[in-house]
Amino acid sequence: MNDNPLSIRLPCRILCHVCCGPCSIFPLKTLLGNDAEVWGYFYNPNIHPLAEFKKRLEAVKTLSAFMSVKMLYNEEYRPIEFIKQMKASVGDVEYPPYKERCAYCYTVRLEATAKAAKKGGFDAFTSSLLYSRYQAHDEIRRVGYEIGERIGIPFYYADFRGGWQAGIDESKAMGLYRQKYCGCIYSKIERYAKKKA
Repeated sequence: MNDNPLSIRLPCRILCHVCCGPCSIFPLKTLLGNDAEVWGYFYNPNIHPLAEFKKRLEAVKTLSAFMSVKMLYNEEYRPIEFIKQMKASVGDVEYPPYKERCAYCYTVRLEATAKAAKKGGFDAFTSSLLYSRYQAHDEIRRVGYEIGERIGIPFYYADFRGGWQAGIDESKAMGLYRQKYCGCIYSKIERYAKKKA
């Protein structure tokens, strides 16, 4: 289903935000299977710490070579700026609530992707976030459409969750690094607390 106010149909030239290697396999394959000209865009200022950022970046570079998909990379690691801007956006609280911080994180990454897509002459943009069962699909779609209208480039919505197991199996076959949390430092803290409990 694609109820985008700025209508887009495949095939087209599309820029896909990639959050990590494993989550990007199925969306990229699906788009390529629809004869789209697909490029990936790695922009994930939410990922912390630096060692984790580097592992995910390398996994995406490995995937790019494996699938012969061209990628654009923003390799800047600026965690303090991201956390400051997030807290300013959701309210300067010690521990930002889950929904609010995720909405901010979606917005930052999708906006950067939309701007890169428009600058690069793409017809649309999308995201591998739409593959994950753990992400808020309705919120990603809402944010994507809003940004697309504001910037003037369509957001292509597709529910890639049907390829969940296929993506897992292929990422293991490729030997890609498989992360244990979304990337946000708050998510890591929560995961550690649950594990400890």
